[in-house]
Amino acid sequence: MTTSRSVRFAFYVALTAVAACSKPADNMAPVGTEAVEAGITEQAQQSAEQVRLQRFFEESYAQDMQRYPFTASYRGIKDQHDQWNSYAEAFQNETRAISEARLEFLNAIDVEQLDDDSQLSLSLYRRDLERRLMLDDFRHQDYAIHQFWGPHTTVPSSLINIHQVTDVADAEAYIGRIRNVSVFFDEVIEQLNIRTEAGLTLVDWMYPQILSSAKNVITGAPFDADEGAEDSAIWADFQEKVANLDIEPAQQAELLVAAKTALVEQLQPAYDRLIAAIEAQSEIAASEDGIWRFDNGDVYYQTLLNWFTTTELTADEIHALGLANVARLQEEMRVVMAGVGFDGDLQAFFAEVRENQDLRYPNTDEGREQYLADARAAIDAMSAKLPDYFGLLPKAPLKVKRVEPFRERSAGKAFYQSPPPDGSRPGIYYANLYDMSAMPRTDLEALAFHEGVPGHHLQLSISAELDAVPDFQRYLRFTAFSEGWGLYSEYLAKEMGFYQDPYSEFGRLAMELWRAARLVVDTGLHSKRWTREEAIDYLLQNTPNAEWDCVKAIERYIAMPGQATAYMIGKIRILELRDMAQQQLGDAFDIREFHDTVLASGPVPLDVLTANVERMIANKQTGSI
Repeated sequence: MTTSRSVRFAFYVALTAVAACSKPADNMAPVGTEAVEAGITEQAQQSAEQVRLQRFFEESYAQDMQRYPFTASYRGIKDQHDQWNSYAEAFQNETRAISEARLEFLNAIDVEQLDDDSQLSLSLYRRDLERRLMLDDFRHQDYAIHQFWGPHTTVPSSLINIHQVTDVADAEAYIGRIRNVSVFFDEVIEQLNIRTEAGLTLVDWMYPQILSSAKNVITGAPFDADEGAEDSAIWADFQEKVANLDIEPAQQAELLVAAKTALVEQLQPAYDRLIAAIEAQSEIAASEDGIWRFDNGDVYYQTLLNWFTTTELTADEIHALGLANVARLQEEMRVVMAGVGFDGDLQAFFAEVRENQDLRYPNTDEGREQYLADARAAIDAMSAKLPDYFGLLPKAPLKVKRVEPFRERSAGKAFYQSPPPDGSRPGIYYANLYDMSAMPRTDLEALAFHEGVPGHHLQLSISAELDAVPDFQRYLRFTAFSEGWGLYSEYLAKEMGFYQDPYSEFGRLAMELWRAARLVVDTGLHSKRWTREEAIDYLLQNTPNAEWDCVKAIERYIAMPGQATAYMIGKIRILELRDMAQQQLGDAFDIREFHDTVLASGPVPLDVLTANVERMIANKQTGSI
């Protein structure tokens, strides 16, 4: 391909020039835990190949931050603060060519000249490239938009939660982003049209939810002609941010006029075009729920399972693992059930938990505020105990926030947004409080520990704050590692003395049961050809979760095939490694040291995590650490 050859040539020219330089960048972090000096002294101790690899990491990361301006903004880099990441097919073709060129470069590196940490970094970078290319083989089978995530909700949530306005330049960039939604959405529409022509549509029931969320964004002032209309989410956010600037009223007014004009003249027509494209695709939408309906759907699903779990487990093996863990956890729940004196079978106890209003917050604003307050209290209590279990601790603060109304009907139950390395934004634990029956008191502790500390906030903040690894390594995403850590954190909290209330312990088990059941229903939907209704019924029969919770979960697993299988598989492996370390080290085992070993390299595939723990054990046994 001409594009591929030209990109590859340009890439190699850049790397040749880089390799010829002798002095590392002033802000380049030392590579390797034993490095004692940076800059010229360190370089003198390194091989030419190692310097070459470091330069590659620096140059490729800088190139990525230029190519992905919104990602750069997310990480605190503001040099293209008014731009969005590209969805264009030509851009994706170029990305593939760059990935292939980088992989060729890395395969030519003499690994023998690298220290251990650099070998790990190279291995992770290569693995990431291989995984991206593997997934790109199924580029158009991947949903460009769905009801849980997509450009239609990314625009308002990003502007509101990520695009901070600390000066006039930030405000002008915010307006620029509003204007540039037009180009952004035209690229999304291109992707939708490619999929429409290939018959790679969403499932028919998804479209109304997507359309509802998209229309919510352009509802209210300044889009509605009614003078009494409530401000739309973006307009309200921009006004609030500009009001907090220390500038003259005339300059504030000028910014507000520009933003309002951009909202009405650029953003609203862009949403109208996107809505029209979604409506057009809905007319030929599929009624089958699983991706088995695609050509080579079974191969695509196995690719997704490999991607998310970082294992070679098959759909049948994952399904069987799920059934076994569902049975195990239900037995543990029967112990709790007996402990609270319930007379009846597990199904009856599930019904009791679902219907017991004492275990739920009122479905009111007061109930929602109480939930947030209790979640913050649980996180504060956990934070006080972290130093006993972790040497590495995050510097970034954690904020607990309700999912915004414009997206709460389609959003998941809870999720986390990580901070940038510079700490300019906190980490955010989002709780979806649209239906309080789906957020019971029983689950509050486990959910807060999973999304907050010692779960995602601790792990992802530490990863972003690591200063002894290349930049790219801090931002790698291996779902089995990160989500496995989140589920492990729920379990660890029990060992730390939480879940004293038996119903809270039941909630912890229910949360783990939920992840075990995911193995069953995800593979059921996409491999065994279950329908949406069959999968919902399985959750209703085998978990204590509310019906709305079960419905939204199955809709998520249909929209995001394979992702849900990573949690349980990752957690099981982390526990297996901890047990192995305890058995081999005996009294020398240190839980803080184990946790720091897991977290210190950033996110890694499960086989690399295994190697890291085995290395820690060997070093401990030989007295190297």
